[in-house]
Amino acid sequence: MPKLLVHICCAPCFIAPYQHLKDEYEIHGFWYNHNIHPWQEYRKRLDTLKQYVEAENIPLICKDEYNLDEFLRNSVFRENRRCEACYYERLRQTAAVAKKGNFDFFTSTLLYSKFQNHEQIKAIAASLAEEYDVAFLDHDLREYWKEGIELSKAAGMYRQQYCGCIYSERDRYYRQR
Repeated sequence: MPKLLVHICCAPCFIAPYQHLKDEYEIHGFWYNHNIHPWQEYRKRLDTLKQYVEAENIPLICKDEYNLDEFLRNSVFRENRRCEACYYERLRQTAAVAKKGNFDFFTSTLLYSKFQNHEQIKAIAASLAEEYDVAFLDHDLREYWKEGIELSKAAGMYRQQYCGCIYSERDRYYRQR
């Protein structure tokens, strides 16, 4: 089976895609999410993912680095373009690990969320695939959206309420008056 490295933003976004791809690929997970704020949220998401992959016996590569300062430096005064920089950094790390680990493909659960900019993610991933000489699996994982919600709830997973960064937390909870 071809080896696929999946960048995972959180377990609830991974559960349904994993169920659908595991018969076609030897799947390894990859955790690198430098954007998640606050620290407690970062830990909850990582701990939930670790519990899931352990239960399913899925290999997981963790780049457990809480680089909030770096994320903020790259976002300040570019708040409207923060997602592009965030996608790039997470996918760059994924492509580098995929190349080093001799994976056939890499992809990301960012393609599962209906709230992410899929065209931007795919363009960034395609350029990184060329740069790192490792194929990008361009699969629209949104088709599993509803199923992923149901599966993650049934599994009792921690389900976050925003993408991860301080700006997405603000956008989720703070309403302009």
